[in-house]
Amino acid sequence: MRTRYVGTTLIAAGALLLGTTSCAKTDAPSDAAAKPRAIKAVAGCGKGSWTDPADRSPDRDPARCDKGAPAPVKLAKPRELTIATGTLSAEYVAPLEMAVKKGEFKKEGLDVKLKVLPTPDALPLLAKGEIDAQWAAPEAAVMNGILGGFDIKWVSGNFSPDPKSKSGLWVRLKQGQSASQVRMAGKKMGTLIGKGSVASYPMNIALKEHGGGLNKIQFQQLGSADVLTGLQNGGVDSAWLLDPIWRKVDGDKRYAFLGGQPQGEPLGGLLYGPNLLSKDPDAGVAFLRAYIRTVNTYFRDDYKKDPAFVAELARLLKTDKKVLQETPSLRMDWEIRSGTTDRLQAAYKAAGVSEGDPLPESKTVNRKLYEEAVGHKP
Repeated sequence: MRTRYVGTTLIAAGALLLGTTSCAKTDAPSDAAAKPRAIKAVAGCGKGSWTDPADRSPDRDPARCDKGAPAPVKLAKPRELTIATGTLSAEYVAPLEMAVKKGEFKKEGLDVKLKVLPTPDALPLLAKGEIDAQWAAPEAAVMNGILGGFDIKWVSGNFSPDPKSKSGLWVRLKQGQSASQVRMAGKKMGTLIGKGSVASYPMNIALKEHGGGLNKIQFQQLGSADVLTGLQNGGVDSAWLLDPIWRKVDGDKRYAFLGGQPQGEPLGGLLYGPNLLSKDPDAGVAFLRAYIRTVNTYFRDDYKKDPAFVAELARLLKTDKKVLQETPSLRMDWEIRSGTTDRLQAAYKAAGVSEGDPLPESKTVNRKLYEEAVGHKP
């Protein structure tokens, strides 16, 4: 979810997707038209393994099965899958990397390769079936691609922030000001995230609460090393600070945190294309089963309380253990909330990076595969 692409890049990617639709469509039936799949009860995945998608309460406990559940169901014939991801060093990618390391995909008969590809490069490949899935988010480029006819769906979530996290919009206060007094209209915001990112949604919420909005502020695209510097030296009035950068200003009375990603609402995760949606849904369910089992086994609670696991995680992500310990654990969450893509599309419209009528959720989201993996019958 923490993409580094500017809005113009994502608009261009959307144009590319629309222009290549004819070569991406397949003759296979869409997942919506496919024969309903049998849902069987899954040992270790009881009532708590599913939550009402309409529940967006900040204190909602994410769905969980028992450790080690759902148990592997090895495919009769092994499959090789290629999964694109924008990075292998971000904490939100850790469940996939841990699943590879611990052999969870192998237990399902899957040989999974994680391939680093930016979203604009990966989307056409996903739609054409040249890669099988993408660990990303339903960004503006994704919505534009689906609008153009691509058979791509958001099939599982990734995480929501811990209540103690302050990753998001920070503002530099003038003398005598407090967070409640800041008005954002006309202000300049520094960010390395483009308007076509899913971060536009929480950005718009935070800005509107302070008299602004995506259409009422000035954006200044900055490199990752310059966002904090711009806020500190007055080059910008506010900045969208990611983990762990916000720790540099937390507790400093010259700055105030105005808001970040909504708690309890994942904004990214797995995107499936035609390979796993309609051509081989058995493999699609198997992949999700391994991912969900990894979350339940290794990322179920405050996983950073275990120093040994933090050290293992740091080695896996090739990062400093101290950097991981500076921020709270993510709330890993495989479910998708109702209406999230509606709210994202409204933000893209406000930011001026989308065209056409909003897509209904039936065109953008498929919860059936993770529901099957945990044995939930809607």
